[in-house]
Amino acid sequence: MATYSGNDHQVSRVNSNYDEDPEKPVFRDGDKALEFLRTEADVGEGENIDEKRLVRKIDRQIVPLMFCCYFLQYLDKSLLNYASVMGIIEDTNLSTEEYGTLSLIFYVAFLAFEFPHAYLMQRLPTAKYLGSMVVCWGTVVACTSACNSYGSLVATRFLLGMFESAISPSLIIVTSMWYQRDEQPRRIGFWYIGVGCASMVGALMSYGFQFYVGHAFASWQIMFLVVGCITVFVGGIVIWLMPDNPMSARRLTHAERVAAVERLRENQTGVENKHFKLYQVGQAFRDPQTWLLIFIVTAASIPNGAVGSFQSLIISGLGFTDKEVALLQIPGGVIAVISVLTATYTASKFNARAINIIIWSAIGGLLGGSLLAFLPESNQAGRMAGNYITHVVGAFLPCSYSFAAANTAGHTKKVTMNAVLLMAFCLGNILGPLTFRDEDAPNYTPAKITIVAVDSFAIGTTVVLLMYYRWQNKKRDGMMAHIEHKRDQEFADLTDIENKEFRYKY
Repeated sequence: MATYSGNDHQVSRVNSNYDEDPEKPVFRDGDKALEFLRTEADVGEGENIDEKRLVRKIDRQIVPLMFCCYFLQYLDKSLLNYASVMGIIEDTNLSTEEYGTLSLIFYVAFLAFEFPHAYLMQRLPTAKYLGSMVVCWGTVVACTSACNSYGSLVATRFLLGMFESAISPSLIIVTSMWYQRDEQPRRIGFWYIGVGCASMVGALMSYGFQFYVGHAFASWQIMFLVVGCITVFVGGIVIWLMPDNPMSARRLTHAERVAAVERLRENQTGVENKHFKLYQVGQAFRDPQTWLLIFIVTAASIPNGAVGSFQSLIISGLGFTDKEVALLQIPGGVIAVISVLTATYTASKFNARAINIIIWSAIGGLLGGSLLAFLPESNQAGRMAGNYITHVVGAFLPCSYSFAAANTAGHTKKVTMNAVLLMAFCLGNILGPLTFRDEDAPNYTPAKITIVAVDSFAIGTTVVLLMYYRWQNKKRDGMMAHIEHKRDQEFADLTDIENKEFRYKY
């Protein structure tokens, strides 16, 4: 029997649940992990697997690729923001409304294709599907360099949103199929800092390309072409190197694959199931946590959409030159990285996802938004500080993703929840840019007031979600005397509502 060691002692668990008539599974149509363990758990017998060492090995194989995907996703969609001070508005004769519409078009496509991606993600190999989408949107980014009109930009932004909408649901699924629930917030944080890193790299790229003085191409065209080609290359690497699930990880030994799956029993959320179960879709929409998370993500994404799409114009409105605008976006990226790492570390260490959402929304939305909205125009330093502080709002999203990964069981329900949350994210990002209007330039005060209002709503709703999780856990604790554990139900593809042994993390 293969064993792996935990923090302070060696745990002998592999194959422990397969001694009783392994030819007759307790559950039908269970998780792929159940099938794998029932047929493969005896291979590598006698091999000791150290759990900490195994997790580090998984981290090296999975986390850098997830980071690269999310980094490029945010960089690629943000290139329009950087290009706004590099001549794209003048070269394509865009008005402020048309520029804002380009952000809206991206998120409309993002929203429209979440459910198709959710279905295909479950039916097809997850990592191969993710890598293919990266290649597709990289091709679109490269093609954007040829755009010379509003219509052509609308087409490429729509296609970009269509392909990029696969990224977050895929990465949430990948994280949940490799890591225990207490490990997930930090791993989500590791790939989500791609947002802040992309902000810094994009700002430096924008600054550097603005020194280009050739006549054959505009500087923004070269930027789109170079970044698009890099994205296509990385997509190919993901297809080649990222395993589709722990059961098929070629760079793990067989005993390590068994241990990687076995350690996920305590999640009670399974690993993978390729059968799309319609009843789990319906259950997801009847689940109160789904709607509470929808309200939280939508409200908190409005500032993200507003500030992210109009970051250059906000700073430019404070009186800085185009090159200064590019460089002044770098501190915002640094702040975003620090806040995300801090939020996800504390969420993981102290099981404090909800508290982190509340704290960071209060700092970014209420404090940062108030400084932007209510300080006089003469206080340039205070308003710039408010602009930077709003970047910590992004720390709410990895904690929200962690809620979905940790608290949703049943594979179809998981992909449905992920799709719904990303649709809520899109809705917020659609509404955010619409708060910026030509008549409010250059200060855009109504848009800044909106940041304060919606973050206040997100904080209140998070408190309600926290109370709901606690109530559910207390209710289930009271039922424990009447619940009989069924062998292998951890990998039976039961939903969190069906499995009364399931406890919510908050």
